[in-house]
Amino acid sequence: MAIVEWEKDESVAIVKLNNGGNPQNLAFADALNKTLEEIIEDKSTTAMVLTSSDSKIFSTGVDVDWVTSQMQENNVRKVKDFMLGMNSVFAKLLTYPIPTIAAINGHAFGNGAILSCACDFRFMRSDRGYFCFPEVDVGIPFLPGMIAFIRKAIPEYKFNEICLSGRRVTAPELEEHNIIEKACPNIDELMSESIAYAKTFVKKRGIFAELKKRLYRHIIEIMENKDIAVLESSTLFVKG
Repeated sequence: MAIVEWEKDESVAIVKLNNGGNPQNLAFADALNKTLEEIIEDKSTTAMVLTSSDSKIFSTGVDVDWVTSQMQENNVRKVKDFMLGMNSVFAKLLTYPIPTIAAINGHAFGNGAILSCACDFRFMRSDRGYFCFPEVDVGIPFLPGMIAFIRKAIPEYKFNEICLSGRRVTAPELEEHNIIEKACPNIDELMSESIAYAKTFVKKRGIFAELKKRLYRHIIEIMENKDIAVLESSTLFVKG
């Protein structure tokens, strides 16, 4: 099974992350970038829903085992290529000319939660899964661009608390603070609600893309400048 696959439900593209807990590494970044490019070439697609085929995990975030093995083998370039690849995914979602909806079907940790924040809208099931930024505990700081686009999805007061505590948050709490559109009681309703919401959008790509470019221009500039500076420095990880 491919790491990432997609299919159509009428005019909505359904993207499925298929690699178990969907740990994010260079292969994951490459596969998701390729899929996003394929979808946008289909001019009949009016919206996209991003979810996982795993029964309880959306994405566990950065593949720490892969990163550790690459660092031990002194393959720092591969780690940086992975992070640049994920930045390309995030930038695509931020400027995508159709609406993007994350259907969070289970645990969304670290880069998994961040991936959902790069989407325009989020839904999450309430019967299973937590949303969490464990970076404060594992020593992987956010890139400046990540902080910028997470802030578009999460109110500042809540981001501050979730980021600095590393606390696991449930779907009802996310809904209470308008981080997700809706907390759905189970997987079936999560998908039906997410797809139904996606189908309400039939917007012209030109205006939709231009609005997003103007809304998020400052974020893209941070990603293109400050993120690159960090990635080329020695501050990818923090010890102690």
